[in-house]
Amino acid sequence: MSTQKHMGKGVLLERLTEQLRTQKGAPKDPESVAREILIKRGHMTKDGTYTEAGQKRNSMTAEERAKDRAAKKSKKPTSAFKYNPKTNTATLRKSR
Repeated sequence: MSTQKHMGKGVLLERLTEQLRTQKGAPKDPESVAREILIKRGHMTKDGTYTEAGQKRNSMTAEERAKDRAAKKSKKPTSAFKYNPKTNTATLRKSR
């Protein structure tokens, strides 16, 4: 998966652009679409700079963002989740 090289911190736009580029029916200009998405989410301004929320997301790894999304959805702590880099998802850890 080509998005695997964009797993670290500071590559939010690059990772989203690559995800769009590799999907079925990819847009002709995936970077512009990625910027539009980030603007709509409130993570980027129209001039291309990150908002405070965008800076926070951009400082996270793909794993941290996936766990954060899952934690917000379930109201559980991020430590309750394990990350699958192949699917870019976080699932609840099994209880012991």
